[in-house]
Amino acid sequence: MFTIKKASAADIGLINKMAWEVFPATYKDILSEEQTEYMMDWMYSPENLRKQMEEGHIYYIAYEECEAAGYVSIQPEGEDLYHLQKIYVLPYYQKYGLGKLLFRQAVKAIKELHPAPCRMELNVNRNNPALGFYEHMGMKKVREGDFSIGNGYYMNDYIMGIDI
Repeated sequence: MFTIKKASAADIGLINKMAWEVFPATYKDILSEEQTEYMMDWMYSPENLRKQMEEGHIYYIAYEECEAAGYVSIQPEGEDLYHLQKIYVLPYYQKYGLGKLLFRQAVKAIKELHPAPCRMELNVNRNNPALGFYEHMGMKKVREGDFSIGNGYYMNDYIMGIDI
């Protein structure tokens, strides 16, 4: 049903387009409209997506036939540590198991990059309903923090981890 392909710089416009559909919908009850707009520019402007890719973020896009349905990105953070930076499924494709496929793609990609045992962590907003999804996928809360992202805004997150 779904296929997942590694993204390149040529896909930056598509990732930006998907982000504008899914990110505001995901955080509409958690973040102010102003913070959402700030974070969209900070994380998803074409310039910042390009910079992320240049700094080692690896994106994968899921498709149903020719239609983009979601994306995931990972980033090496240390010798035995990787960060699941982003995982989003467009609203239309939610509840079809695509989140699980994207999560498994992140784990698979990390194992290909680092065959030895390592750890994958992610930040998730403490009020994000996706918290249950990550727990279901085997992740555990390891710490929490309030991280300044500029402009007076903070990310109030749990950091979750899983050994892979």
